[in-house]
Amino acid sequence: MQALLEVILPVFVVTGFGYLAVWRGWFSDAGVDGLMNFTQKFAIPCLLFTAIARLDLGQSFDWRLLISFYTGALAGFLLGLLGARHFFGRSWEDAVAIGFCCLFSNTVLLGLPLTERAYGADALSVNYAIIALHSPFCYGIGITAMEITRARSTAGVALAGKVLKAMFSNALIIGIALGFVVNLSGLPIPGVFDDALDLLVRAALPAALFGLGGVLVRYRPEGDLRVILFVCVIALVIHPLITRGFVAAFALPVDVVRAAVLTAAMAPGINTYIFANMYGAARRVAASSVLIGTALSILTVWVWLGLLP
Repeated sequence: MQALLEVILPVFVVTGFGYLAVWRGWFSDAGVDGLMNFTQKFAIPCLLFTAIARLDLGQSFDWRLLISFYTGALAGFLLGLLGARHFFGRSWEDAVAIGFCCLFSNTVLLGLPLTERAYGADALSVNYAIIALHSPFCYGIGITAMEITRARSTAGVALAGKVLKAMFSNALIIGIALGFVVNLSGLPIPGVFDDALDLLVRAALPAALFGLGGVLVRYRPEGDLRVILFVCVIALVIHPLITRGFVAAFALPVDVVRAAVLTAAMAPGINTYIFANMYGAARRVAASSVLIGTALSILTVWVWLGLLP
């Protein structure tokens, strides 16, 4: 109960307040769009840039950690893809979009604040190592699968060009890539610029949580309930369960186990709807999975916190 009150609820209260403010008309839809543009195109890329630039790459990028998390993520994608196609009879395009819902967990907007509140700021180095590869990995898998499905005759070079263009037009990936450049080159960040970045970083997660609540107002749970629950089970239970099995097999340190499994237990992120909307496939499932998965994660994250060492 203490974890629910002290770790989980404060994060979801901020999100819930954003939902309430937009639902009651106290904060406009245009305001939410502006807030999310600020967080996703500026503040959070700055957060990821500074985190990667300051990260001890040799210590944080443990191949066992990355295999543990991304094996679970890839398994979730395949389960979602094949389940949507063969159990629910969806088209291949819909199946890829549903698989992407199971693949792309909300590692930033929910994963970072929940991990920090549960285990402290020092635990976030594990999160940043996962996040550094998250968007490139997930978009690479999703876009490649969708482009193969939609244009089976597309040449390999053209397909690779589409995937790379889609990935590297993403502000989060640009922020991560620039962080690696600074980290690996050893370039110092000027003090004034560093202080300005810190001001943006402080605003990133609170503003993003409030904006997330406002965005969720638009996602009405409609139909496809069995598919949505299928997505939620994979995202909230199967992915973290697989990750937990791998970190245990690798005998990783307790702090790594906690952050990796908790990050794997996050609900589908808003990018799942962006992906579905981009291709016009399974948009209702994606939107409702974000809303229902986020609500259910209040309880599932509480359970995972209780099960973790």
